[in-house]
Amino acid sequence: MLVSLSIRDIVLIDRLDLEWQPSLCTLTGETGAGKSILLDALGLATGARGDAGLVRQGCAQGSVTALFQLSENHPIQTILNENGLDEGSPVSELILRRQQSADGRSRAFCNDQPIGVNLLKQIGSALVEIHGQNESQALTDAATQRQLLDGFAGLADAVKELGVLYAARHEARAALAAYRAELAKASADTEFLTHAIAELQELSPKVGEEVALADERLLLMNAEKIIGDLREAEGFLQGEGSIETALNGALRRLEKAAPEAAGQLDDAISAIDRALIEAGEARIAVSDAAARITNNPARLEEVEGRLFALRGLARKHDTTCDGLHNLLLEMDEKLSAIHGGNDRMAELEKAVKDCDAAYEESAMAISEARHAAAARLDDMVNQELQPLKLDGGKFSTLMERVALEDGAAHGIDKISFVASTNPGMAPGPIAKIASGGELARFMLALKVSLAAEGHGGTLIFDEVDAGVGGAVAEAVGTRLRRLAQNGQILVVTHSPQVAARGDHHWQVSKSGENGSVSTNVVPLLDNARLEEVARMLSGANITDEARAAAQRLLEVG
Repeated sequence: MLVSLSIRDIVLIDRLDLEWQPSLCTLTGETGAGKSILLDALGLATGARGDAGLVRQGCAQGSVTALFQLSENHPIQTILNENGLDEGSPVSELILRRQQSADGRSRAFCNDQPIGVNLLKQIGSALVEIHGQNESQALTDAATQRQLLDGFAGLADAVKELGVLYAARHEARAALAAYRAELAKASADTEFLTHAIAELQELSPKVGEEVALADERLLLMNAEKIIGDLREAEGFLQGEGSIETALNGALRRLEKAAPEAAGQLDDAISAIDRALIEAGEARIAVSDAAARITNNPARLEEVEGRLFALRGLARKHDTTCDGLHNLLLEMDEKLSAIHGGNDRMAELEKAVKDCDAAYEESAMAISEARHAAAARLDDMVNQELQPLKLDGGKFSTLMERVALEDGAAHGIDKISFVASTNPGMAPGPIAKIASGGELARFMLALKVSLAAEGHGGTLIFDEVDAGVGGAVAEAVGTRLRRLAQNGQILVVTHSPQVAARGDHHWQVSKSGENGSVSTNVVPLLDNARLEEVARMLSGANITDEARAAAQRLLEVG
């Protein structure tokens, strides 16, 4: 519900703060007083297109702030949550603010958080419906019409569940298509995979093998020189002139002198002992190495053959030698998938079939319920047309059932509201065949028929009574009053019968001095309201008869 509206420097309004009430609120005033400015201002705050021309002349910027009160289950809560505007819990009050600069730029805010104008429009559309003589989304937008019918039929939850089934069907089909493409590509590679796997299996590559073979190849290539060096080293370590012979001679001399040296030779003797041990170990190690290393041209040829084969295969498959092992595993898996692909294909095809069946069952049930609800809605709307001076017209809900293959998340029905305004006239889109006043009254008839579902927001009717009077205006007022039992209704009217039906009444007027003109809005109570309704009945010269008639209207209202 709209709680307050604050306007600064918009067109003829310099500063205006309005407190709104629930139920039926009426706004009246002379033609040109500025009633439309209020609607333009509210539209700006709820996402309508900005315009530099809305800024009051001589001002750099104008602004509009609208405060709404929300219930915990209001549909807007979902939009706020999806856009991170609810801080994790339902919002009880929502402040929408729009700043319009004279240079054409505008900025939007929701609870003081900057937001894009598109998001503001989405939020505003969920809070306020404006039905004027030239606009009515519910009578022009197919999605809105479908949602209205679904709400009337009590199908909102079923349609939401259908959306889940539609998404599951889409995912199942996508998975099947992807697998078919993958299998087709893999099947084309069967011959290549078979040959490559056989080649890899024959070579049987192992991780780390390249390094080991390269090291062995280097050793074998230099074996002859290494063997010569080892033999020369053995010559130094053995024989009469070897280091062991020298160390043994030195050790004997020291051991012979040690008894008379009072322990001064003990360290030297120990060091020579260790050196003898190390020298012996060195001699043994050189001998062992000489025994292991052989000059083997046949083995060198074998090592080089395998090393070059590994490297060649790695280049062929654009990988490393160590990567060949994993490549073999991957290729084997692909080939196995090809051979076992029919089983997986059957599983995916069954999943698609099951999802199609579930979607079809739900979509058909919803379609049948829509058709039944559409017939009831048509009857109810048509019953409302005669009292609203649309007795020559006829309202119809057209439904076209598309093929299941072409179904969408909301179902398999194309829904549109059509009407004819005269007997024998072919029905067509209401917005195209109805005049401004007729369009607004068609909308009123539709909204009254849908009133059992409630609307939970703010409905605005701009001159819904245009071109009618007397009993028709009375019928319009009665239906607006009935509609207001389910939510807040704001009505801009020139009809005293409608104005008198309001629970709350505001007068819009224009005043000015020194060349400055401004629009003012004041709430009317008691005698002031009586005078305004009397003015609407009689014009500028208010008579006692007009006051008496106004009093009767207000008593009935």
